[in-house]
Amino acid sequence: MKTLFNQQLRKLAAVVLLTFPILGFGQDVKQEIKEHYGRPSNWRPYDKSGINMFETSKQDSTPFEGARIRFGAGFSQTYQNLDHENGTKGAVPLYQMGPGFNLAQANLNIDFQLADGIRVSLENYMSARHHNEFWVKGGYIQFDKLPFKGKFWQDLMEIATIKIGHFEVNYGDQHFRRSDGGNTIYNPFIENYIVDAFSTEIGGEVYLKKNGFFGMVGVTNGTINSSINKQGADFSSDSSKYPALYLKAGVDKQITEDFRLRFTGSYYLNNKSQRNVLYAGDRTGSNYFAVMETKGADLKANFTSGRFAPGFSRNVRAIMLNGFAKYKGLELFGTIENAKGNAETSSDPDKRTMNQLAIDGVYRIGAKENLFVGARYNNVSAEMPGYTDKVKIDRFALSAGWFLTKNILLKGEIVNQNYKDFKETDIKYNGKFNGYVIQAVIGF
Repeated sequence: MKTLFNQQLRKLAAVVLLTFPILGFGQDVKQEIKEHYGRPSNWRPYDKSGINMFETSKQDSTPFEGARIRFGAGFSQTYQNLDHENGTKGAVPLYQMGPGFNLAQANLNIDFQLADGIRVSLENYMSARHHNEFWVKGGYIQFDKLPFKGKFWQDLMEIATIKIGHFEVNYGDQHFRRSDGGNTIYNPFIENYIVDAFSTEIGGEVYLKKNGFFGMVGVTNGTINSSINKQGADFSSDSSKYPALYLKAGVDKQITEDFRLRFTGSYYLNNKSQRNVLYAGDRTGSNYFAVMETKGADLKANFTSGRFAPGFSRNVRAIMLNGFAKYKGLELFGTIENAKGNAETSSDPDKRTMNQLAIDGVYRIGAKENLFVGARYNNVSAEMPGYTDKVKIDRFALSAGWFLTKNILLKGEIVNQNYKDFKETDIKYNGKFNGYVIQAVIGF
């Protein structure tokens, strides 16, 4: 009953949010929608033009002509033909899978321009592998201008951006290139990193940006859910919780007309959380269905197939360095990541480390870059509770894609992933999977 009530409440809230701005525009709804529907300012498009955009820019060509509303969406349909095996000799049998179509995923994005330099974003999952029902990802307000008079405020907001709400935490650059439910148009590959740093948390971020240099400080509640619960279920001796603090700084320069260079460093710290999900915050799921899952597994419940979560749910300290270079059609994107933490339970008392390395090479072909080919190498090594040696996972993927229009993408990937040094009782012991995946994508 409680779940049903929550679902109906979310639907009612969505209807109110959708209709309130329109009703407020006046009697002639059709004319008002025509005048007040359109692109917001300081915003990342959901189509091809949003590729290789990271933090939103202070430079925006969209003039303010009154309140606006915009509806956008992302749809993806995947066909996969993957095989997997492990070395447990039947002790842990694998899911019996063959070629076929996976669940189609869909996102709904609603953006409101409330005032000059002030916009609101409402992000929703309409259908996802983990949440098949309508689910609100989050919502936030972003200020690139403030409605205060005075030269101080004007000068400040020429370089400052303020973001408040429940939003995608800006830790690292890789989350700008990942697949997120139906929004997969930014990712030149099918799946995200093996260790997928992604979380939506409640808090705020403040940016200063000037001449290609920027810095950011963010503070959140340190978990994906809001909670006033004082007693954590897993921490009988110490149930205290701290906010998460994270920092980011970098430079993003268009060196010449053909050459762009970007370097960033990010730091995330949460010393005490009742459930930190920096590495387990995705509510949609992997785009590799059923790989390395047990026979008969529920693919909705087991939605992280092919990924690895280090289990830093009580505390985590993470550092990510990213580099991006684009010369004409050639792109290189790299990630070096180090994290330390644990679950702080009786079976996981000591802090452990995790290291990840990834490098992407993508070549976009033609004057409009409508065709591309790519290659990615990604490896992870991590300390695990009860293990003497680190476990290791590596992946190599080749991709190709074709933009029929700026809103329609067809892409495919050949992938090979290997697991090493897992215990014989673990389903990942001497595991591997390989094959191909094809995905059709719409984004607008």
